[in-house]
Amino acid sequence: MSRGGIQGFQKDRLSQLLAVRRLTQSQLASLVGVSPATISKWRAGTQAPEREALDRLASVVNVTPEWFTRPLTEKVSAPLFRSNASAHVAARAMLEARLEWAQEIAAALMEFVDYPELNLPLRHYMNPEEITSEDIEQAASECRDKLRLGRAAIQDLALAVEGAGVILVREETGIAQIEGLSAWSEVLGRPLILLSADKDNGYRSRFDLAHELGHLVLHRHIRRTTDRDRHKLLEQQAHRFAGAFLLPAETFAAEVRIPPTLDDLLLLKRRWGVSAAAILMRLRSLQLLDEEGALTLFKRRSARWGAKSEPGDGDRKPEQPRLLRRTIDLLVDENVMPLDAIPRHIGLAAFDIEMLAGLPEKYFEGKSNVVQLARLRVVPTNHEERSDYPNTVVPFRSPSK
Repeated sequence: MSRGGIQGFQKDRLSQLLAVRRLTQSQLASLVGVSPATISKWRAGTQAPEREALDRLASVVNVTPEWFTRPLTEKVSAPLFRSNASAHVAARAMLEARLEWAQEIAAALMEFVDYPELNLPLRHYMNPEEITSEDIEQAASECRDKLRLGRAAIQDLALAVEGAGVILVREETGIAQIEGLSAWSEVLGRPLILLSADKDNGYRSRFDLAHELGHLVLHRHIRRTTDRDRHKLLEQQAHRFAGAFLLPAETFAAEVRIPPTLDDLLLLKRRWGVSAAAILMRLRSLQLLDEEGALTLFKRRSARWGAKSEPGDGDRKPEQPRLLRRTIDLLVDENVMPLDAIPRHIGLAAFDIEMLAGLPEKYFEGKSNVVQLARLRVVPTNHEERSDYPNTVVPFRSPSK
């Protein structure tokens, strides 16, 4: 139990903040002007900071002092990370904490608006070993049906995923080895996906998003593991889902000339918005190429283009999230909340909200009008008193089939 200091100081907020800012206790102590032992006591909950120390703490880490007294929202489910290496422990902790901040932003906004209803396939697998290739193909097909995508190339996957009720975040993380992560939120009643914006490659970004969608659909009820082989199987299944979802067997296979050349792969890449490497893997999984044929093409690809890049990688810009950004726009444009009140309401720094919500830099210093997308929550009070709160909405467009 804490002795002295601010009443209601939430020690877990401090641990979360250390993870997000990637600071050690000693580094934070130096910034605040206290001893590392004091930070340790705050973090353990045996002591709380005095008002002056709390103000300094909040200032150096760029949150409001009051934020430290807010109880932590329920944690998201444990995310699955592409890299399970011990060298990335701090990076994974930072990204998971950022995802929790995205959850807090979405929850704060949800007091005023209704997000699109969740519309994803439900699977209840408890072990990855019980999931077959046929199960993955069927889940990917059902996912397309629910999102009303037909079987053609998807024009804007980010729009489709947000229209299905998923909270999508895309920000620069500084961690190139981890392309994305996803988790389920009990607080929001929906999942969140965070994608890295460090690589400006629209083809890779689409596949990363489809990969995380695969985790959400297939692996929601499967316990996270540090076992290397089991982790590898989960990743392979998410990759297979992404391939099946982006390149549906019925229509994609009909467009492929067998055996394909590298130039054929580049034409398919631009048509379907999927990298040549991912197309090769899909051809192999559909048995349109045998193992030897796929290996030969992979070797030719590496010899001609190198291992990490392909021609045309810069032709397609990454798709941008819209839901959180346009929800904030809606609150401001409809005079539900003043612009400068939003960071105070959420408690985080303006630049953190801008990054996580996909807002322009310095948005909260003044903004231009943006098309609204979200529905204001209807408050059941006297109609005459609330007649200035419109209840109409510009809904998410369903991507054309």
